[in-house]
Amino acid sequence: MTTPSLADYKSPRSWLTLGIFLVVVIGVGALIGTQSVPGAWYEGLTKPPFNPPNWIFGPVWFTLYVMIAAAGWRIWMIAPDSGAMKLWFAQMAVNWVWSPIWFIGQMLWPAFAVIVVLLALIVAFIVAARRHDGIAAWLFAPYLAWVSFASVLNLSIALLN
Repeated sequence: MTTPSLADYKSPRSWLTLGIFLVVVIGVGALIGTQSVPGAWYEGLTKPPFNPPNWIFGPVWFTLYVMIAAAGWRIWMIAPDSGAMKLWFAQMAVNWVWSPIWFIGQMLWPAFAVIVVLLALIVAFIVAARRHDGIAAWLFAPYLAWVSFASVLNLSIALLN
């Protein structure tokens, strides 16, 4: 594992890069979220008893997106051409397609397939990122936990409907 120094993250270029990561990740996530809101279709679905209230998703995803952006930024600053960075971009793309498939396309089983791929990419990123920066890998731990829960929820709703 490469041990990044504080100098890797303290330059003006680094702070600008962090800002770009935050704006893009949170901005695209928010845009997708506003375009694929739960509506009457979602409200009409049978849900398991552990389904959280709708209001929880916004704050959780905002927090996760900040952590995802920070992890991507950390890897970008020390290993921009690495497999870890490629996995970061791949998981981000897959993350962003889940909501439109679920809420706009109303396709429960394809959304489940997408979330399983997302889980695999998250785990692969954690493993690959550990070789470069342990903090970046750990920043993905809450994301892995949430997407694991979301996968069980997705599967449960698909089975119930």
